[in-house]
Amino acid sequence: MAEFEVIADLQSAERACEQLAAGDGPVAVDVERASGFRYSQRAYLIQVYRRDGGLHLFDPPAVGDFSALQAAIGDEEWVLHAASQDLPSLHELGLYPPLIFDTELASRLLGKERVGLGAVVEDTLGITLAKAHSAADWSTRPLPDAWLEYAALDVDHLVDVRDILVAELEAQGKTEIAYQEFEAVRLREPKPPREDPWRRLSGLHSVRGRKNLAVARALWQARESFAQFEDTAPGRLLPDRSIIAAVRAEPESRQALAGIKEFTGRASRSQLPRWWSAIQAGRASTDLPPERVSSDALPPPRAWVDRNPAADARLKAAKPVIEATATAMAMPTENLLSPELLRRTSWAPPATVDAASIGEALATLGARPWQIDATSQPIADAFVASLQAPAETEEDAS
Repeated sequence: MAEFEVIADLQSAERACEQLAAGDGPVAVDVERASGFRYSQRAYLIQVYRRDGGLHLFDPPAVGDFSALQAAIGDEEWVLHAASQDLPSLHELGLYPPLIFDTELASRLLGKERVGLGAVVEDTLGITLAKAHSAADWSTRPLPDAWLEYAALDVDHLVDVRDILVAELEAQGKTEIAYQEFEAVRLREPKPPREDPWRRLSGLHSVRGRKNLAVARALWQARESFAQFEDTAPGRLLPDRSIIAAVRAEPESRQALAGIKEFTGRASRSQLPRWWSAIQAGRASTDLPPERVSSDALPPPRAWVDRNPAADARLKAAKPVIEATATAMAMPTENLLSPELLRRTSWAPPATVDAASIGEALATLGARPWQIDATSQPIADAFVASLQAPAETEEDAS
């Protein structure tokens, strides 16, 4: 079992940061959150390991200030597994890596079939990690010793894994590809908030009428506000299915609302006045939401043959070409080029189709230089070929 230190105050954190600053080489970093338990995605444990710098488990609520950690490791490469999941929580604490190595993403680019942390550690080092506490409520205090040991193991081997993957990337000629992907993850901006986030309620498609949609919106807003106040995952307080059931039942009183069988959840009864007030507010609203909203999302590919036959032909011509290119490069198709980028380029190609114009279109959509180099000519060739062959309507290009 790896030796580690739990850091639960600012003075201990400063000592740990001095040790890490004196260490050698890349720094392994991992984050534990309380997803599914808490409203926020804040970090409740940060594990940091560096050779000759020790293994330290930082308790963010107790430590508070992480400027010393940023100063200690802020000029080094950080090794993370599935960095896109952890970076937002680290940014909340003022922790920004200058360079990352993502062992999960590297494994995908190498064509490995299993890319979970345990599988990658086993594949590279022959060590089996237990994943018993991966879905635990990490906001729990005090954290059980078994959980801390599990968390420590998440970073204890990560630098060794990184070194092996570096060699494998070099052997496959994918070093530059990997670091372009890592940098794209590191610099990725958070998605802007959705204009109508309440429309993501599961089952909302079964709600009919603008007045009922207003009630659904009001219940969602009431749940969101209460969940944020309680720092509890909204679905634990009042599941989506309960909101939809309440809307469709159209209860005439608070007592009738309480009598709805499907109206369940931790706060369904304790906060009944809150939910009933939301229903009343929704019914009284004069700002009724439209039943349908405009979207920049493309139609599903199965509808293209009728709505845009030329785009359908282009997509059906290009998709197998991209799949074959990904196979030749020994990586998943979605890592070579995301399906969304291929669909958007197929739906609205440049006026003149050649490798240069396709490359410009892909770059505008966010493709990396290596992706453009690998796919722009094959896509251009496929688009030109689609004009000379009938569309294969029997093939689903989705």
